[in-house]
Amino acid sequence: MTTAAYAGSFDPATLGHLDAIARALKIFDHLIVAIGVNSAKTPMFTIPERQLMIELSLHVEQMKRVTILPFQGLLVDFCREQRVDVVVRGLRAISDFESEMAIAHVNHELAGYDTVFLPTRPNHSFISSSTVKEIIRHSKPGALRENLKPYVSPEVLAMIITPISP
Repeated sequence: MTTAAYAGSFDPATLGHLDAIARALKIFDHLIVAIGVNSAKTPMFTIPERQLMIELSLHVEQMKRVTILPFQGLLVDFCREQRVDVVVRGLRAISDFESEMAIAHVNHELAGYDTVFLPTRPNHSFISSSTVKEIIRHSKPGALRENLKPYVSPEVLAMIITPISP
């Protein structure tokens, strides 16, 4: 059984992320969606909220083969702990390739992990969590639902429109 790790901040999960998850499941037996803590960014959503966004957006059949876990520190350390075989990364644009390739080389040098790159589908290539957060911050009252529809799943949209109270 081959286990892959797909890491990101998923703050929030976008249609591009969900597409990468679905495509990785066509290749690998099991996928760990690794929600990382990026010390350079201030998150909009908590780790449990991000986990729930992904869980609610996946189909029941997908959830049988997906584990969603948070991690801190180096991805390679997390991958060792989880007995991951390969790392999956999405590429939105040519500009992503250079930095992602450097990370892939480091991950291989540190721990021998190969990286499989999944080029984003053209209809998702412009979607980023950062863009979604800007839309959330700057949408006029009443426009948020329509503004976000092209970028996030209905489940994520519902969580953004009606946040769950702790």
